[in-house]
Amino acid sequence: MLEAADTTPLSRRIAPPTWLVVALACAGQFLVVLDVSVVNVALPSMRADLGLSASGLQWVVNAYAIAFAGFMLLGGRAGDLYGRKRMFLVGLGLFTLASLGGGLAQDGWQLLLARAVQGLGAAVLAPSTLTLLTAAVPEGAARARAIATWTAVGAGGGAAGGLVGGVLVDVLSWRWVLLINVPVGAVVLAGSLVRLVESRTGDGRRLDLPGALLVTAGLATLAYGIGQTEAEGWTAAATLVPLAAGLALLGLFLVVEARTAVPLMPLGLLRLRAVASANAAMLLSGSAMFCMWYFMTLYAQNVLGYSPLDAGLALVPSSLAVVAGSKLAPRFMRVAGARTVATSGTLVAATGFAWQSTMSAHGEYLTAIMFPGILMMLGAGLAATPLAALATSGAAPGEAGLVSGLINTSRTMGGSLGLAVMSTIAAARTGGDGGAGALTDGYALAFRTSTAVLLGGAAVMVVWLPRRVAAGTPK
Repeated sequence: MLEAADTTPLSRRIAPPTWLVVALACAGQFLVVLDVSVVNVALPSMRADLGLSASGLQWVVNAYAIAFAGFMLLGGRAGDLYGRKRMFLVGLGLFTLASLGGGLAQDGWQLLLARAVQGLGAAVLAPSTLTLLTAAVPEGAARARAIATWTAVGAGGGAAGGLVGGVLVDVLSWRWVLLINVPVGAVVLAGSLVRLVESRTGDGRRLDLPGALLVTAGLATLAYGIGQTEAEGWTAAATLVPLAAGLALLGLFLVVEARTAVPLMPLGLLRLRAVASANAAMLLSGSAMFCMWYFMTLYAQNVLGYSPLDAGLALVPSSLAVVAGSKLAPRFMRVAGARTVATSGTLVAATGFAWQSTMSAHGEYLTAIMFPGILMMLGAGLAATPLAALATSGAAPGEAGLVSGLINTSRTMGGSLGLAVMSTIAAARTGGDGGAGALTDGYALAFRTSTAVLLGGAAVMVVWLPRRVAAGTPK
């Protein structure tokens, strides 16, 4: 087992320019988030080419999501102990090689294996992207701007998935939704290898292996159970057993961490108001926000008759809105504080979700997709930046990778859980009717439910979030 040294930084080379660190970190984050959604429009082509079953097709998405969620905390802690640059390179290398393997897959099992390895690489890579950034930029206005860029790029990656996937499938083939990662990953890998400087804040500790195994197994099992809800429903044994097992494993993880001298996740972190409240808020807001792209794409294609490419183009204004919101957030944070901006952004998003819930089967683009979509994603961008800034403030430098992994885990698990719940709600309303009117009613109910979740999240933010991002113990 690798053992962490206590040298910081590890390299004597001159530190690279801050803008370059931010650019490389954001490029890694873009790849990770893009791959959550880019395969969706390629699924029919994958099924036809590789002969995948309906359940196999679902696992093209779930294999990535489960590995991503399950290994995130482990990836974050590994960066603290063994080096942020090293874990960034390992994660990016795994992700790039797995993308190549998936793009060249000749059988269904090869594609599923590649997607799982992609998820593992993403879980190691994602926490390192935020940790490299926060280590390079001191707390304050500059870090808020850097985190805003990271948030905007990540949100833009998720938003661009449908458009990028539609273009690649229409112009080339489904294989290019994976192969496109290879040249981009190789360029980022080369630049990071040459220019990034290694650092870590480990103090000679070894990785808490029992804790790592328990939390990884717990999160992966829980993510598997959530994924089963779409096919099996919430009351089936195939759903309830993994959900219960995942929760039990996570409970055992907390018990072990409380008794371990050098835990994977010191439970004292959760006593930091900024860390605990921002993660809770991210879990709640993510559970609603993530659903937007899924249901808007379905509404555009299944109800309004858009092609996959047209549906992707229809959501471009929303994609630009989330980038704009993320970049505007630091300016507002300097004036009003992180809590106010996060809450206001969530309320703006809730307004958009409420508007979207009035959709009809014969909606016009401007009022049924564009304007409510802009409000939803403008609010999402405004809220995500202060939440990420709060979640990474107040913790010790040696916990930076862990808190980065934690906020990514909260967002990923919130999105997975929210999508499973909202899909079930929408399906229950349609009652198996595939007509445009029934589908619209189901999607509208999902947006109304998401509105209520966001309003609850805004209330949590007002009560619990600290007022501002601050070094040291949060206020």
